[in-house]
Amino acid sequence: MSYKIVVDSCCELPEELKNDPHFERIPLVLQVGDYTIEDDESFDQKDFLRRVAESEECAKSSCPSPLRFAESFGGDAEHIYVVTLSSKLSGSYNSAVLARTMYLEEHEDTSKRIYICDSESASGGECQYALLASQLEKQGVLSFEQIVERLEQLKKELKTYFILDNLETLRKNGRLSGLKAMVASKLSIKPVMAGDRGSIVERAKAIGTKKALSQLARIIQQEVKDSAGRRLIITHCNCRARAEEMKNLLTAKMKFAEILIMDTGGISTLYANDGGIIVTV
Repeated sequence: MSYKIVVDSCCELPEELKNDPHFERIPLVLQVGDYTIEDDESFDQKDFLRRVAESEECAKSSCPSPLRFAESFGGDAEHIYVVTLSSKLSGSYNSAVLARTMYLEEHEDTSKRIYICDSESASGGECQYALLASQLEKQGVLSFEQIVERLEQLKKELKTYFILDNLETLRKNGRLSGLKAMVASKLSIKPVMAGDRGSIVERAKAIGTKKALSQLARIIQQEVKDSAGRRLIITHCNCRARAEEMKNLLTAKMKFAEILIMDTGGISTLYANDGGIIVTV
């Protein structure tokens, strides 16, 4: 049975999958002041970070239209899995749900099965669902419904964590006062954050990046007991060495089935900002 995995552009994918016909990445739109760009292969991270740093306005994003998602449902694939950014952070999930309704109403006799997954995560978290769906389809053992059950089970198990090196995005969007941002910057306070059913919560604070990485490693080691059967994905915004350090801290005491390290695309860059890292396991 042919299949297709559709993700929005907050999902980072390994290089070898970006041209895989089984995958399609639907771009969100990024805006910094008067500058607007689609989050696709034309995204220039260095230029975007410069524009974000120079603008007093908070960078924004807009989700793909239902029509754009619906277009991705065409073709020969009978099983379609759509993975989106957390519905609490973006309208991408709702747009994809509406697209499925539109498509099925227009193609009443279709045999296609379409599953829309609210990842309740972002970046590497979305990638976890996409890779699992692909893996299970390739094995050819489970039915569409059984694969959907496995993806829903992953939603209960997957953990997402991140460290922000730059608090300007939080300041600009009103989630952190200018005074707090200035004090945190001067004292080099780094918040350690986690996903909680699609929302973002602060788990700890640390003075300096090294201590923040160590703090995060300890949290993950305490909370993830079955790591040997899991995939570790670390995405980073312009800080590969920091991502490698995070990997080394974790693998010193934990084993993983697979480890991926990837740079952030446009939407994840907007959220993480320069120097941020996102860990999903």
